[in-house]
Amino acid sequence: MKLFGPSESSKRSSGRRSSIVSVLDIGSSKICCLIARVKPFAADERQESLGGRTHAVEVLGIGHQRSRGIKSGVVVDIDAAEHAIRLAVDAAERRAGLTIHSLIVNVSAGRLASETYSASVALSGKTVEDSDIGRVLAAGRRHSVSDGRSVVHALPIGYSLDADAGIADPRGMVGERLGVDMHMVSGDTQPLDNIDLCIARCHLSVERVVATPYASGLSVLVDDESELGCACIDFGGGTTTLAVFMKGQFVHVDSIAIGGQHITTDIARGLSTRLDVAERLKTVHGSALPSAVDERESITVPAMGHDDGEMDSHVPRSALTRIIRPRVEEILELTRDRLNASGFAALVGRRMVLTGGASQLTGLAESARRVLARNVRLGRPLGIAGMPELARGPAFATAAGLVIYPQVATMEQCDTGRSWRPAMTGTGGYFARVGHWIRESF
Repeated sequence: MKLFGPSESSKRSSGRRSSIVSVLDIGSSKICCLIARVKPFAADERQESLGGRTHAVEVLGIGHQRSRGIKSGVVVDIDAAEHAIRLAVDAAERRAGLTIHSLIVNVSAGRLASETYSASVALSGKTVEDSDIGRVLAAGRRHSVSDGRSVVHALPIGYSLDADAGIADPRGMVGERLGVDMHMVSGDTQPLDNIDLCIARCHLSVERVVATPYASGLSVLVDDESELGCACIDFGGGTTTLAVFMKGQFVHVDSIAIGGQHITTDIARGLSTRLDVAERLKTVHGSALPSAVDERESITVPAMGHDDGEMDSHVPRSALTRIIRPRVEEILELTRDRLNASGFAALVGRRMVLTGGASQLTGLAESARRVLARNVRLGRPLGIAGMPELARGPAFATAAGLVIYPQVATMEQCDTGRSWRPAMTGTGGYFARVGHWIRESF
């Protein structure tokens, strides 16, 4: 199995080829397929704030459907989920004028969790070469996970030589012992297997699974944020996920099985109305913070049904806010507690970025600033050309990040043994082609 060390992406040659990337964002509220062309930047095309990116991305086709058969990122009705995926992929293929066979897919279910561990090998005083880096990464990959869990990511986050830590690239340096710190992300195997099966039923293959907050962070964070320390919170429909970036590396992930759909359900129950009506009320009139005019503004709440002569009701906007606010604060407090428990709260500093469809709720950013006691901004996909106007918001951050992911994919050092892995490493699959393209294009 061919594995690419972190130094592969720094190699340069005269080739400057473009490639097609196809991705699928499977969420609890929507399923989105993107097909994009990825091409190495010309010398004068790089954006200063996104200097870490090596390729320009142009969206060729996009298709999205209301999510069905998915709850909190887990497949609960495989037939309904398959149908929604087929519709989204078909729409993207028609717009792009291409037929795709494989996809990079996100995952937010499966109790995503992080673990950091170290490995080292002897050098005996000689200069560090590529083979030594390969040996230490191989040693790091031997770390095992518990039964019922699968490795989603295994990333080197820093090297050490003897007592000197924090080395980005040790090649050419001299030491007695070379070490590496690895960040491993794992998830429950069963939700991953069901996603794989669902996509296989659409006659497509999964080339790589990417943690949702990692993908979102790749699309919404500028280089300075990921370098200095920043947390990216993805507020999805069924889950809220957290990713921490430090020194340009993805160093921690966590997830909470509560999202925007839970707010919608609270509204439907509290105002005794249908779920679709509750979603519209949340979008149009909802707010996470009270205002002085809430008591004076009245909103119409359609009845659950009109068969028995039930009439529409009218409630002050403040009643809606009183339903939304506790759930929003619960999600933010759980996120704050998870970040504090991770040990990365101090390293993140005072910077957080909110993204995901549910992050667009009025007043959420202000509530986050109060509960999290940090500077908070709303994150939208950055540096992606060809995105339709309606797809440039936080709801499409994960899909955009999946398109960016191949630029950092060569850092991956995990061998999960999952069914999609062979297509990635030498049997003509998409990632084999991407690996070949990266080696020739840089």
